Amino acid sequence: MPLPENNLLFGFEPKLTVEQREYVNAIFEYQLVMVNAKAGTGKTTLAVACAKLLKKPLTYIFNPVQESSMGFRPGTQADKESIYHQPLIDALLEINENPAQAIYDEEAMVQEALRRKVSVKRASEGAWCYPKSPLFLRGTNLKDMTIIIDECQNFTVQELRKILTRVHDSCKVICVGHSGQIDIPVSKSGFEPYMEHFKEQPYCKIVSLTKNFRGELANWADTIG
Repeated sequence: MPLPENNLLFGFEPKLTVEQREYVNAIFEYQLVMVNAKAGTGKTTLAVACAKLLKKPLTYIFNPVQESSMGFRPGTQADKESIYHQPLIDALLEINENPAQAIYDEEAMVQEALRRKVSVKRASEGAWCYPKSPLFLRGTNLKDMTIIIDECQNFTVQELRKILTRVHDSCKVICVGHSGQIDIPVSKSGFEPYMEHFKEQPYCKIVSLTKNFRGELANWADTIG
């Protein structure tokens, strides 16, 4: 089924373009949606908005591709990875969700539990977003959840295989990326190969978004050869 009738999608529905409406409807109708979309088209925000409506835990998978170029940075693993949560944080703010409550952060939840003198489970009530790096997915099972693989163009075929082969049919998967914004060697990106691999499967829908809503400067910047 498409977006449930009379649902305004947190105020986005009346303003959706034809492309965005196709994208949103595909998320509700297909198990796997792969969107090839320019910057500023709302691809991550709409995916997170739909995930909220689907009422399953959201696993938000990101790839820390810039880690090696930044060198050593102090802090815990969670501290180092938190910078990659910004697109998720921005999307949550757009749908009026408090990221501090919606995103599960084990260290923060432990501190909150101690402050309130309750269990960690009680302190984390209301958290429904679980950011994960593919580095720690080996051997796991992905069941009964919505999965967003963000900046999918920066995952290799092997990395995407590691994620997708762990997905059970009880999941919804949204692969968000843009073939024009690859930050790894282009020949290593698994985004387009996997779109080609899945395009004939009845449970998969491939869509594109082309309108950048950020404004004139951002649109002109994207036209350089």
